[in-house]
Amino acid sequence: MQASGEWVKLKQIPFKRTNRLMHQLITSESQLAALCDQLASAETIAFDTEFISENTYRPELCLVQLAAGATQAIIDPLKVRSLGPFWQLLSDGNQKTIVHAGREEVGFCLRATGKIPANLFDVQIAAGLIGLEYPAGYRTLVKKLLHKSPAKDQTRSDWQKRPLSKRQLEYAMGDVLYLERMEQKISNKLQKLDRVSWFEEEMQSWLVQVQESHDRKKWRRVSGISGLPRRNKAIVRELFFWRERTASKRNLPVKRVLRDDLIIEMAKHPPADIEQIRNIRGMERGDLRKVLPEIAACVKTGVECPEDELPVSQPRTEMPPQLNMLGQLLSSALQSICHRSQIATSIVGNPSDVREMIAHRLQLRGHEDPPRLTQSWRAELVGNLLEDLLQGKVTVRIDDPHSELPLDFAYCDTPQSSD
Repeated sequence: MQASGEWVKLKQIPFKRTNRLMHQLITSESQLAALCDQLASAETIAFDTEFISENTYRPELCLVQLAAGATQAIIDPLKVRSLGPFWQLLSDGNQKTIVHAGREEVGFCLRATGKIPANLFDVQIAAGLIGLEYPAGYRTLVKKLLHKSPAKDQTRSDWQKRPLSKRQLEYAMGDVLYLERMEQKISNKLQKLDRVSWFEEEMQSWLVQVQESHDRKKWRRVSGISGLPRRNKAIVRELFFWRERTASKRNLPVKRVLRDDLIIEMAKHPPADIEQIRNIRGMERGDLRKVLPEIAACVKTGVECPEDELPVSQPRTEMPPQLNMLGQLLSSALQSICHRSQIATSIVGNPSDVREMIAHRLQLRGHEDPPRLTQSWRAELVGNLLEDLLQGKVTVRIDDPHSELPLDFAYCDTPQSSD
């Protein structure tokens, strides 16, 4: 191929031809620097990663593939010692950064730079706001939006093994090949539906969640913790953070260090000494026996936790039986409204969100924050109507039982009597 135009800077980089695709395979720091120089003026950068997470504390990055206009490249992190310049470019640039279900991609950038990629556009989130299913896989969206069928035969590939095969490279490049075109189609539909601000709000909320999960581990998510007394939860908290530290130090998945069920067992029935811990079924592994004193210290710290430092428990209010009936009715109404409005129900809310809104409306429990369905665009789309249903201002009727949307809503001519 004759190197010309935008390819001139990268003529020293080897090209890999894969049927209809041509991409640059980046295997050295000098090649990465040249690529970053070229990407500096790009208006959009679509990227994806291949990683392995089964055997390590954090996912091990194996490939980064990107498309920016005519530029297509695959960066090999196992050959390039530092991807810092690339992550810095993504976080400090002015380009629109396009991903699909990009939680891990954002995580890699956060760990490298402390910042998120600039002007991030996640096609999975945006697709839900224009009426496509949510969360939809990459290949599902490509088929629905572009009527293409990307390869899917390498989903269980060993991305750490070298050399990578031609088929692996084709598959990896296919994961970004269509992102820019999908973003354009989805963005046009968002503008047509006047939902650009909705998308921006969803992206901001999603990024906050990603950053919080990256910065702060949530010990309350240990499976089986629900219903434990405060002091027992303090034991869970101590064991959870010990497990995090140990997993990070040993670079192991957290549940390979200590399973959730073993944490809950020790929290429910706090062992008095190392011998009692040793006798718990599941604690017989040799690597655990080496750290029994550390585990015993965590249990002791939780048991002796001062009263004012115990985890705060939200008071539980017994929910009346009508809550489930109202929840079922309003969940059906939610689905109908979303379908009519060309938006995925699952991105708006779920039955739990509906019940939370009803409980809040009936003053059955307190909330630090208003329920999701009563805030911002969700209130505009469905929340206000569901509130009016609860207050009797709106009636529900079956319009056509054979229709996909059998329910119809109408505001009452006169206010409902409270008698």
